[in-house]
Amino acid sequence: MTRIQANLVLLLAAAIWGGGFVAQSTAMASIGPFWFVGLRFAIAALAVLPFAMMESRRMTSAPTPAEMKTFVWVGLALFMGATTQQVGLLTTTVTNSSFLTALYVIFVPVIAVIVYRRHPHWIVWPGALMMLCGIFLLSGGAVTRLTTGDLLSISCAFFWAIQITLAGRFVMQSNRPLALSCTQFAVCAVLSMLIGIFMEPINTTAIASSMKEILYVGLVSSGLAFVLQVIGQRYTTAPQAAIFLSSEALFGALFAAIFLHETIPAVGYVGCGIIFVAILLVELVPELSKRRNSRIIAET
Repeated sequence: MTRIQANLVLLLAAAIWGGGFVAQSTAMASIGPFWFVGLRFAIAALAVLPFAMMESRRMTSAPTPAEMKTFVWVGLALFMGATTQQVGLLTTTVTNSSFLTALYVIFVPVIAVIVYRRHPHWIVWPGALMMLCGIFLLSGGAVTRLTTGDLLSISCAFFWAIQITLAGRFVMQSNRPLALSCTQFAVCAVLSMLIGIFMEPINTTAIASSMKEILYVGLVSSGLAFVLQVIGQRYTTAPQAAIFLSSEALFGALFAAIFLHETIPAVGYVGCGIIFVAILLVELVPELSKRRNSRIIAET
């Protein structure tokens, strides 16, 4: 898979996540956030498990204990990101949540520099700032008093940044995207349902009422989109991945406008344009620089 194809895969994952925000929000009318997160990722883990087993057979060995340990760390980051996002949706809008969650576009390159001493391509920094500006305009271009849900969404962005960084690093080390995905889903499901047992009442009526949303986010937003994320990150850098994945804010706002009738202000369409330009720059500039350098080397 080429880097361009990988980034398109990440863009598809972002679009799926954008649609997932709607399902995550509407499900809260009948089920608690921890049970919702637990059930969605339990379904995702079961859906991916057969493919993870096929992956192990193809590689003629199961993941080593050291690899499983790294996969668990990714699962812990996923658990923190998913639960803070879901609880936050109780007291904020889908548009605000998708905007604030996408702040990981700034956190990811900073983490890469601080923790791994890996400096991204220079275009990532202006691209990240353009994405942030575009997402800010998409949300209305005004700073109001932050709600508890908004603060939780900002916390979620930090944990998503950790998950993106760790997933990109460990999938390249292990070359086992499906085993990593299945493990992180299982870790997140178990931890969420353990908390749900003690904090949230649950019954079959609540599960049945939100089953459509659980199945969508379990099979599509989780089972499919997170696997696409891990596969795509094998062939691109974490900062570039964050740029493409953060476009979920655009898709989240669009789906919220269509299905939940949340409005996009006029300035929001300017933000959409800025997001689109940022994605093109991050995709095209490194490719053009690579071709230019290759041509210079060939000529010398």
